Amino acid sequence: MTSTRLALATLLAAGALVAGGCGGGGEESATETETTTGTATETVNGAGGALLGSVGPGFEISVTTATRQAVDTLAPGSYALDVSDKSSAHNFHLTGPGGVDVSTSVGGSGEESFQVELEPGTYSFVCDPHASTMNGSFEVSP
Repeated sequence: MTSTRLALATLLAAGALVAGGCGGGGEESATETETTTGTATETVNGAGGALLGSVGPGFEISVTTATRQAVDTLAPGSYALDVSDKSSAHNFHLTGPGGVDVSTSVGGSGEESFQVELEPGTYSFVCDPHASTMNGSFEVSP
């Protein structure tokens, strides 16, 4: 019975480390910095398409499809962009052709939604205070 309790305690401790981001004091350093960009190509129909933006709580930023696939290429069209801003130290800022320029605020956190009309071209997303390390891009092409 003691070995079962020890195994359960070990499993719970490992789960807590994963859920908590494996530590880190919240201080920015080169070893903690991580940039997430699209790695898989998924073309999404622009008619009512949904995109998910995410920033934080660590030094991660991403744009994915509703099925959580990283975005490299999208079809032109209208998209609902739902952003999960998980840190008051960061923001999510998307810019691109056609005057697309939407962002969450630094100092705030939470969920925010935007409607964006994506035209052919390159779109960039960054965390403004950490733009040199927290950034990514995707293409929109017919």
